[in-house]
Amino acid sequence: MATLIAPDHADPIADAEALKKACHGWGTNEKGIIEIIGHRNAGQRKLIKEAYEQQYNENLIKRFEKELSGDFERAVYRWMLDPLDREAVLANVGIKKSDYRVIVELSCISSAEELLAIKRAYQARYKHSLEEDVASYFSGDMRKLLLLLVSVYRYETEESDPKLVQAEAEILHKCIKDKAYNHDEIIRILTTRSKAHLTATFYRFRDVYSTPITKSLASDQDKDFVAALQNAIRCIKSPLKYFERVVTNALKKRGTDECALTRVIVTRAERDLGQIKELFYKRNSETMEHAVAKETGGDYEKFLLTLIGKQDH
Repeated sequence: MATLIAPDHADPIADAEALKKACHGWGTNEKGIIEIIGHRNAGQRKLIKEAYEQQYNENLIKRFEKELSGDFERAVYRWMLDPLDREAVLANVGIKKSDYRVIVELSCISSAEELLAIKRAYQARYKHSLEEDVASYFSGDMRKLLLLLVSVYRYETEESDPKLVQAEAEILHKCIKDKAYNHDEIIRILTTRSKAHLTATFYRFRDVYSTPITKSLASDQDKDFVAALQNAIRCIKSPLKYFERVVTNALKKRGTDECALTRVIVTRAERDLGQIKELFYKRNSETMEHAVAKETGGDYEKFLLTLIGKQDH
């Protein structure tokens, strides 16, 4: 369920003209910018960018970069990119910050075809492959895991073989019991099996061993690698719960994580942010709108609230 509130029909030429006025003269009209782009879907935003370039011989995203600043500018920049290009940019930013979470999200939540399309967009934008950059910026077990996650074309089926599910739940349990978290078998199972098979395996693990697999994975050594395994499992098993957790951590931990907050809101506003909001409320007894308003400010806050679907701010 999307939270973006967009009209069925919008006039890209009129929108381009209004945005030109908002960026023209002394002082930028940020409210005017939010009112337009915060209420346009990906297709409508693409038409606006094309109309703007044709009318003014200028790239609209580059114009926004000049006019806006800080977290607001970063959020607008990500929002205005075509969805596949946006995923490529987010991946590149994540890689350069050695943030494994972004790569895990990208590879475990996207369908096989989406991941392939994102990798093509990445190659087109950066002139080298996603795999090359993952290999350059990560090392050791983390590199092995992330490289396989982004490289393997995960087959898609709703079926799972109960015998194989049982056998692989046992393999995972043995490796985890032995604290062999970097075992080739754990990495093989997580990176190659279908999501339906893996979900069945995770539930089987919980039923047989009375503990969710993410709770069984706990280590004081190599915390990042273990956290990457846990995130991969959460992304495969329940993407919506995973995203809710990211938003909660971004807002509730000391110091707001604007990067993570922006990433979830701009990538999910046109897809399933409505369900993520419901899960957020269930966990926190507070609406996402209220939490975002408390932890952010200015035009950045107004823009995020617009994407979340709040209309009376």
